[in-house]
Amino acid sequence: MEKKICVVGGGRWGKNHIRTLAGMGCLAAIVESNEGRLQELLGEFPGIEGFSNVEEAIARRFDGYTVAVPAEHHYSVGSRLLAAGLDVMMEKPMTMTVEESEKLVSLAKEHNARLMVGHVLLFHPAIRKIKEMIDSGRVGKLHYIYSNRLNLGTVRTEESVFASFAPHDISVLDYLTGSHAVNIDAKGGCFLQEQICDFTMTQLEYPDNVHGHIFVSWLHPFKQQLLVIVGSDGMITFDDAADKQIRFYKKGFRFMDGVPVKVDEPDEIIAYDKKMPLEEELRYFVENPDGEVLVNSGEAGLEVVRILEHVQNKL
Repeated sequence: MEKKICVVGGGRWGKNHIRTLAGMGCLAAIVESNEGRLQELLGEFPGIEGFSNVEEAIARRFDGYTVAVPAEHHYSVGSRLLAAGLDVMMEKPMTMTVEESEKLVSLAKEHNARLMVGHVLLFHPAIRKIKEMIDSGRVGKLHYIYSNRLNLGTVRTEESVFASFAPHDISVLDYLTGSHAVNIDAKGGCFLQEQICDFTMTQLEYPDNVHGHIFVSWLHPFKQQLLVIVGSDGMITFDDAADKQIRFYKKGFRFMDGVPVKVDEPDEIIAYDKKMPLEEELRYFVENPDGEVLVNSGEAGLEVVRILEHVQNKL
């Protein structure tokens, strides 16, 4: 690839960006304020430029910038890049507040820059396949979706489990329904620390009587990343923490003379491409420089932040 991409942030997730872009042949530079970490990365990826601050990288005007710094710095870094008219892929959540996210969306429009948000599950081949099945009518009229993201840890001290775990699930539910929630309710419990929820249950209502819920917890005996879709003609499950298989169930009810009769046929395993979601996401950013961002746009990232802020206020 000829595109030259700069990664801002060399921490845990930033390293994933760096390795993936290097494998794609388009890693050009790294911005990392920790000098020791920067030198370590430059040693691992020779021939790559290194900068200790983002202003130096902006002056080089690379083809694109991915931002993988802590979320509280997203607005500060992203606003400078977008104001310079540079294309940005911001890790999730886009910012810490709706106000900051709205400003980034406005900056991108004002300076004709592309803004993408790193909701990586939207590029998971299994999620893409499930979306295709819903849109094709395989499950009939969509009734409800639920997503469980459960584990023992990692416990945060600065944010609730909803802010930590749920951005993935919010983005997936918006994507699969093709809309934004019109009503939201949430409850949670704080056990380990005051004012920081260890589990939350969030109910969402979408247009056309489609419902969903998101159950997240870091105080759970086993890991589960389960997605369930229920429609009038069939149902789909996908557990990304277990067998990673998409299962389609021809299950539901048919009314005969006013009496509900159960339909219960054997399940079917649905094949899908086993591609790496992060690589697919970064490839989309690199190969689609002038096209419209259809999946993980700044506007989509803003909607996720809206729900995060709304739920946090309720909790």
